[in-house]
Amino acid sequence: MNPSKDRAISTKSLTLIGVSAAVLAVISQISIPLPTGVPITIQVFGIALVGTILGWKKGCIATFVYILLGCIGLPIFSNFTGGLQCLTGMTGGYILAWPVMAVLSGIPIKHPNRLVCLFASILLAVTGLMIVELAGAFQWSLLTSEMSFGAIMAYSFVAFIPKDIILTILAVLAGARIRKALTKAGSLN
Repeated sequence: MNPSKDRAISTKSLTLIGVSAAVLAVISQISIPLPTGVPITIQVFGIALVGTILGWKKGCIATFVYILLGCIGLPIFSNFTGGLQCLTGMTGGYILAWPVMAVLSGIPIKHPNRLVCLFASILLAVTGLMIVELAGAFQWSLLTSEMSFGAIMAYSFVAFIPKDIILTILAVLAGARIRKALTKAGSLN
């Protein structure tokens, strides 16, 4: 009996999950603060990348690890913030929806045509992005009396969503290549 095969998750997988959570922490610091309280970031690139590379299950776990580390106070959310107040504040809805995006970005598509697989992967990741945007706008609208949900969504379609769609597509394209290389090297199971 091989003890490594009996484990629910391998050491290699744990390492990939930890490294991915660290990558999310680094990517989160690339941020432009805005007076609205919600900064312009490239975090969705990281979420889609991690989901695409690790797959839905490990990508979701890596995203949860990242969120948990931020919740306990490590300054790993955008602009070196951390703590539970990040989940209950203006950006909390976005953060709470990231695992959904990681799952959708990591769903394996089985089809003989690679372009169909790639298109479906991009479509799923962008669907995850839209869920993130809706959840973020919903919580943001609950916490402010200055902007309605509709106004926040309109603002998001100008300030965030076009950039985030491009970042998500780039993450899926890059992630698919990285996943293929890691699988070929035997680093992914």
